[in-house]
Amino acid sequence: MSQPEITAYLKTTCGWSNGVRAVLAKYSLPYTEKDIIKNPAFRFEMEQKSGQPLSPCVEINGVMLPDISGEEVEAYMLERGVVTANEVKTDVPLNAPCTDAQHAAMAQGQGIKMNL
Repeated sequence: MSQPEITAYLKTTCGWSNGVRAVLAKYSLPYTEKDIIKNPAFRFEMEQKSGQPLSPCVEINGVMLPDISGEEVEAYMLERGVVTANEVKTDVPLNAPCTDAQHAAMAQGQGIKMNL
């Protein structure tokens, strides 16, 4: 099986973004991460490619998956034979938003600790 070409438009700290990172790590897939918080040009690029403003968005072999969780990325890759199922456990949820406390910290410009 050849390695897929993957670009992930993610937030620096975000429950769903961490889920995407975790599923890509679960399958040891190399990918290009474009942090839409640290680089507004990446957010613009994501919006142009996906046709909408919500993240994360993951492009796999030229197919854009907009506003998607790690769980949904995994299901997509399994259904299309991009990866083969494995029993590797992740240490973060694959489908979880940020908590209210994390959102409040981000709104105040504070960093938040996420376990990966």
